[in-house]
Amino acid sequence: MQFSVYQESHIGGRKVNQDRMGYSFTRDALLLVLADGMGGHLHGEIAATVALQTISTMFQQQAQPYVKKPQRFLEEAFHAAHRDIHQYRAEHQLAETPRTTIVACLVQHNTATWAHCGDSRLYWMRDGQILARTRDHSHVENLIARGLAQPSERATHPDRNKLFNCLGADSLPKVEVSAGAGVLPGDLLLLCSDGLWSMLPDDDLARRMQAQTVVRAVPDILQAALLAAGGASDNVTALAIMWQGSSVVDNMGPITATVISTEALPQDLHSTTIRDTPAAGAVPVDADAFDDDAIEKAIAEIRGAIEKSSQILK
Repeated sequence: MQFSVYQESHIGGRKVNQDRMGYSFTRDALLLVLADGMGGHLHGEIAATVALQTISTMFQQQAQPYVKKPQRFLEEAFHAAHRDIHQYRAEHQLAETPRTTIVACLVQHNTATWAHCGDSRLYWMRDGQILARTRDHSHVENLIARGLAQPSERATHPDRNKLFNCLGADSLPKVEVSAGAGVLPGDLLLLCSDGLWSMLPDDDLARRMQAQTVVRAVPDILQAALLAAGGASDNVTALAIMWQGSSVVDNMGPITATVISTEALPQDLHSTTIRDTPAAGAVPVDADAFDDDAIEKAIAEIRGAIEKSSQILK
């Protein structure tokens, strides 16, 4: 298993960077995770950190050296992270439960499986084209899916920032999991926070990612997003890989240090950029799909918590 990887985060115009990202891998499996702590909630960065720690710990427990059932793993890991966030709030007597959006991808045996809650996104790209991306759990995306709004309204619709799904809310998260996607050498997987994708059109994002290696493309798209947003920029974070399958890409020039090859790793070795991982359980939790009433209730509950947290911060 071989891949090039690069990750970077920028605080933007905010006082705190609530984005978190990282990756873990074994000889035969790679886990990518990115979380965006919800800025209206106290300690959103804590929710993002706890989520990454929980999911990475479960990966290290179950990837021996690969995860047997990747879709079930992602769903159970997200639910475990949700519970751990609530447990953290109880143990530390926080005024509100911190919340976070999240996206994660598991790559093994030349197959990528991803899951998300909220509006942190994953893009799967090949030859400058977007083959797939996650659909935001926002009110405007729900309207577009039902034909009640146009895709062109995504950037301007008044409900574009209303989310109905995240980790840490009062209700159980609805984990949206993809089917397995066969990845080829040269394919790109990009995980990013809304501070990035909201500033760059998808076609521009794909063009920039295709034009350069990931070690140069990620800083480029971050700087482009920061420039577009100006002084009011949100936190901007991206984690990207170029999949190389079972053969090393030639002529990588001065950036060969970003190429990770796991073929010589012992079967029981795990490596991670996610630190201070606490133990986490893996008890499955069922979550029904959201209907219209549930979406409206979730939006109201999240926005109410944002307003309450904002008053506490004053």
